[in-house]
Amino acid sequence: MKMKTKIATTILGLSVAVAGICFGPMTAQAQDFPTRPITVVVPFPAGGPSDVVARIMAENMSKTLGQSMVIENVSGGGGVIGSARVAAAEPNGYTLLAGSMGSHVAAPVLTPGAKYDVDSFTAVGPTAHSPAVIVARKDFPAKDLKEFIAYIKKNGNAVKQAHGGIGASSHMACLLFNTAAGVEPTPVAYRGSNLGMNDMIGGHVDYLCEQSVSVSKQAAAGTIKAYAVSATKRLDALPDVPTAKEAGVTYDMSIWAGIFAPKGTPEPILAKLNNALDKALDDPGVRKRIGELGGSIPEKPERSVAAFNAYVKAEAARWAPILKAASK
Repeated sequence: MKMKTKIATTILGLSVAVAGICFGPMTAQAQDFPTRPITVVVPFPAGGPSDVVARIMAENMSKTLGQSMVIENVSGGGGVIGSARVAAAEPNGYTLLAGSMGSHVAAPVLTPGAKYDVDSFTAVGPTAHSPAVIVARKDFPAKDLKEFIAYIKKNGNAVKQAHGGIGASSHMACLLFNTAAGVEPTPVAYRGSNLGMNDMIGGHVDYLCEQSVSVSKQAAAGTIKAYAVSATKRLDALPDVPTAKEAGVTYDMSIWAGIFAPKGTPEPILAKLNNALDKALDDPGVRKRIGELGGSIPEKPERSVAAFNAYVKAEAARWAPILKAASK
C-alpha cells in the first residue's frame, strides 16, 4: 500500500511539473504583455468607418499599453478575408481584429465557405455605436425619403445601390432598408464602402446605406445628399436629416464595432487590452472625435469582455434569420 501511495504521489508530482512547464511560459508572457507592437487588422480598405474608428482607438490604447498598435488593412469579401486571417492567428494578443456588425455577424451568414464565425474569437471590447444613414449622389432627383423610395420603386433595377461587399455593414444596412421600403435596386459590390462612396460622388452609382461615422462630414458639406438616419432621434452631427420613422419607414438599427482577439487568447492579456480600450473610451478627445462623426461611445456596463462576448453572440442569433430572409 505504501508503495502504491508513493507511486501515485510521484505521478502527481510529475503531472504538476509538466503543467508548470506548459503553462509557466504562457503565464510569464501574459504578465509581460505587450513587449512588441500589436497588429490590428481592419478587414476593409483604409478610410472606411471600421478603419476610422480603429485608428482613433489604437492611437489612444497604445499610450496605455506602451507599445504601438499598427493598423493593417486586409480587405475583400465584405470583411471575410481579414477576419479569417485573425481567426487563424496565434492567440497571443499580438494580432487583433477591428470587427463590426457586418464583418463579424453578417458576413459568416451571407458568405458560403467563410472560415470563421463569432465563436472563432473572443471579445476585447466594443468601440462605438453608429446608426446608418441613407445617402445618395448630390444630384439625385428626390427631395425627401418618401420621394426617394417612390423614385426607386418606379425605376426599379435601373437604380444602382452601392455596398462594401457581401456582409459589410453597408450591405447589411441596405438589405434591411430595401426590405423595409419595399424597393429592389441593382446592388453594386465594392471592396469597401469608401470605394462605393467615391463612385457615388462621381455619379457612377446612386445611393448607399452607411454608418454615420463614415458619411456625416460629406453629408454636412453637401458633397452627398442624406435622406434619413436609422436612429430613434436625429443626430447632433446631422440635425437637418430626419429619422426614417419621421417619413413613416420602420428602419431602426445601430451598427456596432469592436476589437476582437483569436479564441484562446489568455485572460490576463485580454484584461490588459480591455483596460486600455476602456481608458480610451473615457478619453475626452476620443469621445469628442466619435461624437463629431455621429457615433456614440459604449456605456460602462457594455465594455467588459464577458458583456461584449454575450452581446455579440446574442446579435448573431438575432440577425441570422433576418439576414437569410432578406437576402433570398
